[in-house]
Amino acid sequence: MNRRWWCKSAQLCYRVHRSFSSSTVSHEPFKPPLFLPQRRVVVTGLGMVTPLGCGVETSWKRLIKGESGIRALSLEDLKMSGFDKDTQLYTFDQLTSKVAAIHGKSIARFISYALCAADEALRDANWIPSEQEEKEKTGVSIGGGIGSIGDILDASQLICEKGPNHAAVTACATGANSIGDAARMIQFGDADVMVAGGTEASIDALSIAGFCRSRALSTKNNSSPQEASRPFDCDRDGFVITPLTCFLMQHRRRCWRSCLGSDAHHITQPHADGRGAILAMSHALKQSGLCPDQVDYVTWWKPMQLNLCFLDMQHLGAIGHLLGAAGAVEAIFTVLAIHNGIAPLSLNLSNPDPIFEEDFMPLTASKEMQIRAALSNAFGFGGTNAALLFATMS
Repeated sequence: MNRRWWCKSAQLCYRVHRSFSSSTVSHEPFKPPLFLPQRRVVVTGLGMVTPLGCGVETSWKRLIKGESGIRALSLEDLKMSGFDKDTQLYTFDQLTSKVAAIHGKSIARFISYALCAADEALRDANWIPSEQEEKEKTGVSIGGGIGSIGDILDASQLICEKGPNHAAVTACATGANSIGDAARMIQFGDADVMVAGGTEASIDALSIAGFCRSRALSTKNNSSPQEASRPFDCDRDGFVITPLTCFLMQHRRRCWRSCLGSDAHHITQPHADGRGAILAMSHALKQSGLCPDQVDYVTWWKPMQLNLCFLDMQHLGAIGHLLGAAGAVEAIFTVLAIHNGIAPLSLNLSNPDPIFEEDFMPLTASKEMQIRAALSNAFGFGGTNAALLFATMS
C-alpha cells in the first residue's frame, strides 16, 4: 500500500474518531449483531424445459424410459466442420412466441426458456407472491454459460421484482453454483424463497464454431444422432450441444448442503487426481454431517479433456450437454430420483469404460431404490467445481 495514502487514511479515521468522541450526544456502546444460525432449505418446486420435452413430468418420464431428446434437423446454415446435426426441441417455438406476447417484446431464446421453467417451478411450489413483504423476501439466482448477462438480469426482474437478484457465470458449473448461492441467501436470512437454476440456448454459429475448433463435439454418429451422446462409454468421442433451462424453488425448511470451489489447474482440463472435485464433494459432506457411506446416489461428472474429447455426465446420453444449465438439470434429476425412488439409467452405454468397478458401474436400466441422500456434481472449465448434497427430512 502507498505510504502517503495510508497516512492520509489514518488521519481521516482519527478525525472521524475525534468528532464522535467530542460529541455531546451519548452513544450506546456498539454491539455486534448476533450470529444468524443457518436455516434449513427445502426444495418445494421444480421447472424444466429440456430436449426431452416441456415440463418436469414429461422430461422425467422420458428419461427413466431411456428415450433420447436429440434429433436431426436439415438446417444448412449451421453446417460446418465437425458439425452437421442439430437437436429437435418440442414446442419451444410456441413457448417463445407465448412469452414474447405476454411481455410485449422480443426476448432472447434462452430467456424465454427461463421464464417458462420459472413459471412451472413457482406454480409447483404454489408460491405466487402478492404482498410487498413476500416479494421482498423472494429472490432469483440464475445463470447461463454463453447467454448475455444483461438478458439474465432482465429475466431475474421479470421473475421477481423485489428480492435478491443474482447471476452467476462459471462455465458448466453455472447452474449448480446458482443453486448453491441461492441456498446460502436463504440460510443467512437474505431471502425466504429463491428461484434458482441455469438456462442456455447455445445452438448458434459462434458457440458451435468454438467447440468445433477445440474438437469437443461428437462426429462419429452424425447419421444416428440419438447415439452420439455416450457418457461413460469407450466409444464416446465428444458431446452434443443442446439448449435447456431448469429451476428449483427453494424455501427455508429442508436440510441440504452445498459447496463451491476451484482447482485452478488448467483452463479446460481438470487435475489428473481430481483434487478440485474431491475437495468440493468433501466439503459438501462435511457441511451436511454425513459420511460417504450414507450417500445412496451420486451423479458422476467428468469434464472434457481436449486430447481425448471426453465429457461424461450422468444424463448426457438423453439430453446432450447443456453447458451453463448442466448443473441445474443434474440437481433437479437428483431431487426427482430421491422423491420417486428411481435411479435413472445412462443412455447409450454399450461398451462401459473399464475404469468403473462393478459396484460403481453406471446403470444401463433405470433402477428402483431407496435414496435418502444424493450428491449432485458439476465440474466446469476453468477449474470451477460445485457439489450439492440433497437429503430427505429424516
